[in-house]
Amino acid sequence: MFSGGRLIIMTNGIPAEAFDFYDHLAADNTREFWAEHKSEYEQSVRQPLQDLADILAPEFGPAHLYRPYRDVRFSKDKTPYKDHQGCVFEADNGLGWYMQISTKGLMVAGGWYQSTPTQVKRYREHLLEAGGDALRAALKPLPKAGFELGGDMLKTRPRGVDEDHPDIDLLRHRTMHVTKVWEPTAWMGTKKVQTNVRGAFEKMRPLIVTLADIVGPPE
Repeated sequence: MFSGGRLIIMTNGIPAEAFDFYDHLAADNTREFWAEHKSEYEQSVRQPLQDLADILAPEFGPAHLYRPYRDVRFSKDKTPYKDHQGCVFEADNGLGWYMQISTKGLMVAGGWYQSTPTQVKRYREHLLEAGGDALRAALKPLPKAGFELGGDMLKTRPRGVDEDHPDIDLLRHRTMHVTKVWEPTAWMGTKKVQTNVRGAFEKMRPLIVTLADIVGPPE
């Protein structure tokens, strides 16, 4: 497969060394460790994830790998490096798919991660006027497929909404996303990782498309 003029051939998937790297980083999150093992990060973590992203991008949107460095300016935790490597695929209206390598394994996720007041207003107005049937239909198959629902939620209820509103559980959301994690296993080091991640992304597509249509553009 070609991406941006580059032939993408992913033969070995994500190697076990990727997860080993984060095990070691958890024990020694220092600049000295990073300097000594940066080539392992590039070869075992970043490049395999970049190759997988390039293969999936034509189906799921432009992909971007995050930097491995933490922003410690306003954090009590001063460890310099993230304990994971993430990659986001851009969908409409600021939504998207996400995948991540860490010591826990391979995570896939997707949905509405960052909201603006305008989007939250549209979201609530839609649910109050049209109801939550379409959104519930998009969510329904995901728990059985191993996904967990999350997001930023109000602890009580939106102002002016009755506590017994039939869609109060959905109306409390200010963002909404689903997440699935596979623990490190042998198939991740093969081309099967493409099949499994692609399949998981496709299962999330109805939710992402439905949410993108409901919330609209950020402004």
